[in-house]
Amino acid sequence: MMGTAEEVCASSCTVDYVQAGLRVLEGRWKLVIVSHLFRNSLLRFSELERLIPGITQKMLIQQLRALEADGVVERIAHPVVPPHVEYRLTPDGLGLEGALIALDDWARTRHQPA
Repeated sequence: MMGTAEEVCASSCTVDYVQAGLRVLEGRWKLVIVSHLFRNSLLRFSELERLIPGITQKMLIQQLRALEADGVVERIAHPVVPPHVEYRLTPDGLGLEGALIALDDWARTRHQPA
């Protein structure tokens, strides 16, 4: 039998794990990057840069490096000139699908007219 959201979260959510997850995804751009990689599965750096208005090249590099260090994103460097680098989600990154869908659903219901 399914309980209320509070009962379900009280039995399965722990603040420590929620905080650990938020540390990996904190900041203005990380969830945006991950969302684009879900939709496109494999993107070049320049494609990500075009898809995310307002992000600087420096910030995109920093965020991708942090996501890579946390095991969410994989960087694929092709040994060609000029350099060709692509990014995709790792299995851990793909595991965020349910959380992203839930966040999307939550945001949509908040912005619907009454």
